[in-house]
Amino acid sequence: MNAQSLDKSPCPRPQAGSTVEEPEDLRSINGVLEVQLTAFDSVEPGGATRYCYADSAGRESPNLRVIPGDLVVLRLKNLLKEPAKNAAANPHAHAHHPASEDPCSSGIMSAVSTNLHFHGLTIPPVCHQDDVMKTSVQPGDAPFEYRFRIPDNEPPGLYWYHPHIHGFSKDQLLGGASGALIVEGIERARRSVAGLPERVFIIRDQDLVNPNASPAKSEPVVPKFMIDRDGDAANNGTGFGKPAKDLSINYVPVPYPDYPPATIKMRPNEKQLWRVLNASAITYLNLEVLFGRSAQPLQLVAMDGVPIDHNDSRIETQNVQTHIGLPPGARAEFILTGPAEGERGLFVTRTVDTGPGGENDTNRMLAKIVALPNAPEPRSKLQGSPDPLPPPTQAWIGSVRPVRVRHLYFSEKLTDPNDPTSAIEFYLTVDGQEPKMFDMSSEAPNVTAEQGTVEDWIIENRSSELHAFHIHQLHFLLLDYAGTPVNEDFVRDTVNVPYFNGHTLGYPSIRVRMDFRDPNTVGMFPYHCHLLEHEDKGMMGSIRVIPSTDSVKKNNTAAYASSQSNSRP
Repeated sequence: MNAQSLDKSPCPRPQAGSTVEEPEDLRSINGVLEVQLTAFDSVEPGGATRYCYADSAGRESPNLRVIPGDLVVLRLKNLLKEPAKNAAANPHAHAHHPASEDPCSSGIMSAVSTNLHFHGLTIPPVCHQDDVMKTSVQPGDAPFEYRFRIPDNEPPGLYWYHPHIHGFSKDQLLGGASGALIVEGIERARRSVAGLPERVFIIRDQDLVNPNASPAKSEPVVPKFMIDRDGDAANNGTGFGKPAKDLSINYVPVPYPDYPPATIKMRPNEKQLWRVLNASAITYLNLEVLFGRSAQPLQLVAMDGVPIDHNDSRIETQNVQTHIGLPPGARAEFILTGPAEGERGLFVTRTVDTGPGGENDTNRMLAKIVALPNAPEPRSKLQGSPDPLPPPTQAWIGSVRPVRVRHLYFSEKLTDPNDPTSAIEFYLTVDGQEPKMFDMSSEAPNVTAEQGTVEDWIIENRSSELHAFHIHQLHFLLLDYAGTPVNEDFVRDTVNVPYFNGHTLGYPSIRVRMDFRDPNTVGMFPYHCHLLEHEDKGMMGSIRVIPSTDSVKKNNTAAYASSQSNSRP
């Protein structure tokens, strides 16, 4: 009997210890991906609320598989009915409006509102495409149509979709409302993956199933136990003890305190491409694959949907890692060779130091990897003899001079200056502006930029906890991390900003190069911390990208010409 068959929820979930099943694949046909998704929720016996998007056949959070140039027609129906926890106390909650309001302009942010953000895609921030500033679908609305085209130059890789209702994003993601979107063709950029079977693993977090349990006896004793203002376990600096949240892998829960692992089946010594998404609301990951006690090489081929060395697909960089850090919202795609028959394999996440004000992200197992000669083949396999991608038409962003440098910073308001876990308000501020919680109804952007330009942003962290910077509609190049130059050959859309320990002379910061050259970035869209608890409580800003002017085009042409003389071979 299927582990889900006894679960009558509209968002059924497997039992702990189950075999990891892959999400269903919905593929485009003749250049069109047409799909209906319905947003559901239900309250579990323990009081937690589940959320999900299901297709017309009831399949939960399917993979949306597209090819550059495809038209996506997605109709979203809202059948949410249960209020999210603490909704009445949420400062961003709006009164519920009648269904007759225009979903494109209502801006309703409530416990039963929903919408979709297509995280990582470079598509316009306008209604029916990827607007989250005003677009909000209510339970009484007719199915709302998203209609957009995947850009011809969209890098092939792993993207994702999730709700973005400000003030309630954390609740809906904790409940499981998320899914993968895959732009096909990564084998055209990275020949090393050609012909490989591929797996999609979505790691989500959720409220603790056993919040009152004592830690496992196999763990060392943790002398200090702390909770933050929301009742989550605060970082104790050991990597052990009660975590802030439980994790799941493709919805198979791995609950505290014993962390019974899910099961991933592979054929002995099989080489696979693993596409891993951190769809957590607040949990950082530090991923490893262990055979016995030995960390295995993970050949990284893409980050945040963009292949390594995407600026020159003729290069086959061997970027081998033994662990991969993923903040909430980030993705990694890597080649893994599975264990031999009889060899013990584990997929784990190691502890992440989130700072004195952060939450406890502990060491824990996610899944055991079992090598079986008769293991089922993965559902998807990459082309064996792909045509290479054409060379990029724009200069590598690292070679283009920025037109300006901006300074931003994360900060928090504490109720007790001596308690770093007592934050009640969260800010992401442009230097020179007043720190304040983000106002979703404001028409005035915090930043104005021009399409066709490139900028450098220096982002400080003036708080005592780790934050994850994310911006919609574009990717950026990480240039400097905590004072150390970074030489990455890939771009990101989400990155950690290290916390302030109270002892250094200056605040820690990162420097990123923001790319506004694509015309699809024109419009107004947000940037924020991707710990959604922080974003919901105000740690967000808005940017308006205005159309390019003749002078901007001239400057950009000069920057491009300059970059050609300095471009990498």
